[in-house]
Amino acid sequence: MKVVRSYLEWARGERKVSPWSLLVPLTCVSHSFIRSRNFSFDHGLMASYEPSIPVISVGNITLGGTNKTPFVEMLSRHFYDTGINVGIVSRGYGGQTNEPVVIQGTSFDRNIVGDEPLLLASRLPYVPVAVSRDRLKDVEALQKYNVELIVADDAFQHRRLGRDVDIVLVDACCPFGNGRLVPAGILREPPSALKRAHIVVITKADQVSEKQLREVRQKLLRYVPEERLFTSRLELRCWSFWNGSWQDEIDFNVNRLPVVAFSAIGSPGSFRRTLEQQGLNVLKEMRFKDHHRFDYRDMERLIALKKELGASHLVCTEKDVYNLPESSLEEPLLVPIISTVIDEEERFWHLLSERLRPQLVVASNGYGEDAMGALLAQKVRKRFPLARVTSFPIVGKGEQYLNAGITVDSVTSDSPSGGVIKYHISDLIRDLKSGLVRHIFSQLKAWHKLRGQIRTPLCVGDVYLLLHTLWGQGQLPVLVATAKTVYLSGHWRLERFLLKHRCRRVWTRDAETASELVRSHADAIFAGNPIMDLTCDNTNGTFEWPGEKEVRVLLLPGSRKRAYHDMKLLLDAALILYDKVPCVFVAVIAPSLDIKQLVAAAPGWSLMENESGIEKNGLRVFFHFGTLVSAAARAHILLGLGGTANQVCAGLGVPVVSIYEKGKLVQKKLLGESEILVSPDPRVLADTAFDILSNPERRAAMSEEGKKRLGGPGALDNVVEYVAREYGWDLRCHVYKKISRNIKQGDDVYGSTDTSS
Repeated sequence: MKVVRSYLEWARGERKVSPWSLLVPLTCVSHSFIRSRNFSFDHGLMASYEPSIPVISVGNITLGGTNKTPFVEMLSRHFYDTGINVGIVSRGYGGQTNEPVVIQGTSFDRNIVGDEPLLLASRLPYVPVAVSRDRLKDVEALQKYNVELIVADDAFQHRRLGRDVDIVLVDACCPFGNGRLVPAGILREPPSALKRAHIVVITKADQVSEKQLREVRQKLLRYVPEERLFTSRLELRCWSFWNGSWQDEIDFNVNRLPVVAFSAIGSPGSFRRTLEQQGLNVLKEMRFKDHHRFDYRDMERLIALKKELGASHLVCTEKDVYNLPESSLEEPLLVPIISTVIDEEERFWHLLSERLRPQLVVASNGYGEDAMGALLAQKVRKRFPLARVTSFPIVGKGEQYLNAGITVDSVTSDSPSGGVIKYHISDLIRDLKSGLVRHIFSQLKAWHKLRGQIRTPLCVGDVYLLLHTLWGQGQLPVLVATAKTVYLSGHWRLERFLLKHRCRRVWTRDAETASELVRSHADAIFAGNPIMDLTCDNTNGTFEWPGEKEVRVLLLPGSRKRAYHDMKLLLDAALILYDKVPCVFVAVIAPSLDIKQLVAAAPGWSLMENESGIEKNGLRVFFHFGTLVSAAARAHILLGLGGTANQVCAGLGVPVVSIYEKGKLVQKKLLGESEILVSPDPRVLADTAFDILSNPERRAAMSEEGKKRLGGPGALDNVVEYVAREYGWDLRCHVYKKISRNIKQGDDVYGSTDTSS
């Protein structure tokens, strides 16, 4: 016992010189381990999973008591009083269970579940408490109890369990000990780890002077902004007696009452200060190791000491009661029933409720992917109206999100190629010269700001986007995989490995690709082609083609910078085709393109009135700024140089004529005979289009091939329903609605709870 006391005095900073200083070199090992572990979770090298029930984690960064148990009870009681079915998960230190055990208001073997869960279950008989080494399994066990919100005891370091709110408690009496990591100190993590916390509470604020409290606050403000910082204190509710069972609560004068105190808690000094604040005369104090199981010999020594000193009572904490021998004592123990009280509680509950508001992010990497991402974000916003829905496009400026009223969290850019990984090395070189590397780091910094703030990210794109998202914010995303299909060589082995181990679910664009990934043991599903979901989006209304009797030809220059060059090719082809057959031409203009620059790239063409189109030699080409689908639905043929947009048109049954280039050759494998590739010559383009228009059977065959190849819609709706159910986004919005409504009405019960540390 003396050895333990000597070590604790050194670790807590109570002694400056000690033989225990020989442990200091070992902190290099612990620091390296902690740093590498946190790095791995921050960047997705180690997996963190969002549970299906919202979680509030209560933890600390030191060994020893910071009043976590009473704080957990206070939170649980408060949420229960506001009408929320709350549950608790606990490690159950001192217990022996590996598989989840759920206790609720009943006695249980302390050897199995530990003392703290028994205390919580006793004080909160209406709250189920799940105990095991695996907090994720505990959460699953509580699903059977219709729990709506979970409070996780001592889970700050248990990062595999995703959480909605991280609350960290700091002991005002001993905030960081001697400032060293274990084993040379009491720090479980460096103080900088507090940056992960959403709320930091200085506990036992009433047990230090104003000067000491200010010093602690100043230290914490290095890592935590003022608005996240709170203080709390312990408050005596009453006294009670324990003699094998609880006796009636008593109310009598304890001033100068001589007692012998004993405890087996993390912060015994705090317990003694509480007793002395109540006026008790502590003749002697016996300290035992945290979670110590008292035996009969311990009790005999304590009783003998009480008699020897002439003390009136033996006093212990409420938690110690659950570590006493089973048989009754000679005389009852005096036990203080204490409560946790939050200072500035209205501000505390308001901040906590806002932290429980779901923040949902849709990420994408490409103009076509942005279109699908924007549609997905709109569906998410409609399904979860109380959530904050934002976007993270890593390519371009996010115009499609902004046009849909979706906030952009990423750092926007405008690279020459309009992408990150392209088919030509020349594109990559131009992107590198324009600052591609700098832009990637800027995007990762933007992800860093969202780390710990968002729910499971929804990615629309390829495995590169998945890795970008994972490395940036750490949480395992889901992926709507639009880039790869077995028709285009499928996913590489490394990609399949990553989708298996670092993606929670994949939605593919066809059933065969889903089967390929399932064979690699990835969680993959085909629920419709996400590209074809765009065909269901007519939010900009219908489009009336001018000249209903003529052949309707759609022109699509694409969305990237090369569209300015490609537009001239399409316009020249239109002039030639117009001489062959009466046509009406409509060009779909992406929001990323500048009209004046587009016209300047086409010599001889001039803007029509109100910039509704351009004209030359009597030919008019009308501009369409709405959705592609609204214009493509009634087109007879497409002269298209786009990517995803070409696929959408083919899926709608519009024959596609495009040009030979590496990207289009890859796309041709997917579209099959629904697309014809020709040399980039305007006359060849026009002649090919004329041949298709002149042959109804060929045009019909191309139309049917496109519909067959692309399939139907439905993927994005399936994504929304899946995350609502499996990741608890419906439940999170429901809980937030309850809490925020109570706060707005001023009906919160800012009560305190009762327990000991």
